[in-house]
Amino acid sequence: MEIDHIFIFSDSPNVAAAELLALGLTEGSSRVHPGQGTTNRKFYFQNFFLEILWVHDVTEITSPLLLPTRLWERAQYAATGASPYGLCLVNTPDTDSVFADALVYQPQYFPPGLTVDVLPNAHNHALPWLFRLPFKGAKTATTEPTQHLAGLQQLTHAHFGLRHFAADEPGLQQLVDQTQFSFRAAAENNLTLTFDGHQQGQTKKVEALNLTICY
Repeated sequence: MEIDHIFIFSDSPNVAAAELLALGLTEGSSRVHPGQGTTNRKFYFQNFFLEILWVHDVTEITSPLLLPTRLWERAQYAATGASPYGLCLVNTPDTDSVFADALVYQPQYFPPGLTVDVLPNAHNHALPWLFRLPFKGAKTATTEPTQHLAGLQQLTHAHFGLRHFAADEPGLQQLVDQTQFSFRAAAENNLTLTFDGHQQGQTKKVEALNLTICY
């Protein structure tokens, strides 16, 4: 299984973006998600992008369309204790079993019939919000900027720390032994992204996202 992208909800997205820019990253495009109530800022790499996500319209994100997704619970992570992270997997056949019982979400910003498979993980909201987009097969090359002053090129591993962790949890059982991502118990929900096998030996903390970047 391969990561398409990861989002992180933030209550201070501009501060978070400023921290990433200060690390020597180049910012890509941004967009509003009509009907979903969220807006983003994005940073692209050769095989992945990182999305800072925040709520701009509470009415939209708490609408009947969105409530089953429990995205609002993730946006309110500071109050709910939920993980602010969303993990998007590339839509390939090896993910079919993972999303066999997924919630089918039709975003208003996609044409009818292009739906997103979502696992809200309501039973354990320390797990990331897991989803896959409707676009199948290998990822196409991005036209977004992927050259960074800090030299980061490819995501090699994403490690999620979980406040509530049980190795025998069925949802996690389908995601074990993956080369690009892993999970472990932690005192608080956190995320570590490793780029290029940590070949530069650098480790930086992005405080506004509770994110550690190793490169």
